[in-house]
Amino acid sequence: MLQTDKQRKFEMLVENANRCNLCPRMFGRTKVLSENNGNIDSKVVFIGEAPGRLGADRTGIPFHGDQAGQNFERLLQFTGLTRQQVFITNAVLCNPRDEKGNNSAPNKEEVRNCSFHLSILIDIIEPELIVPLGKCALRSLHIIEAHQIELRQDVRKPAKWGKYTIVPIYHPGPRAAIHRSIADQKGDFSFLGEILKRRGIEETLHLIPNMGKL
Repeated sequence: MLQTDKQRKFEMLVENANRCNLCPRMFGRTKVLSENNGNIDSKVVFIGEAPGRLGADRTGIPFHGDQAGQNFERLLQFTGLTRQQVFITNAVLCNPRDEKGNNSAPNKEEVRNCSFHLSILIDIIEPELIVPLGKCALRSLHIIEAHQIELRQDVRKPAKWGKYTIVPIYHPGPRAAIHRSIADQKGDFSFLGEILKRRGIEETLHLIPNMGKL
């Protein structure tokens, strides 16, 4: 089967990402970017924070193998979509850990370093919807192109970002329930499913202006 131009670009991105060694504390870690991330022809891209030590860093599949992955898979059902129909990635492609070997949030420099790969990925896929899962994902998009979207006040609100539409929702990790109830998280994913059923989303939805800083 002949490769499409999109497939060739994606494979080149994967190769370039695998050669990246910009972040010292993640040197030698697996870059979780491959065909296991999902469908490059998808209309929706989910962006998490970083691969989990017990999840994607171990399985090579974003949001798979740990508690956050289990939560995501349950919530994804409310969109009416399967993993095979979406693309899932992270603001940072490698698993960041603290000095004790536990999961750690990526720092600003690490997010900035990886935003280059994310920017290329988005332009390869050209999705109808980009779904940043949490503040870190929003920050990575802000690095690529500035916006004024804040998770707490703009959760579940479609927003214009460059030529794309994004819908920010909370990260499906266990701590998210402190800020967003499970019922609300289910509602967020159901809302995504409704958006994807519509046509001409940019004309029918109120979009937040793409200006300012995060």
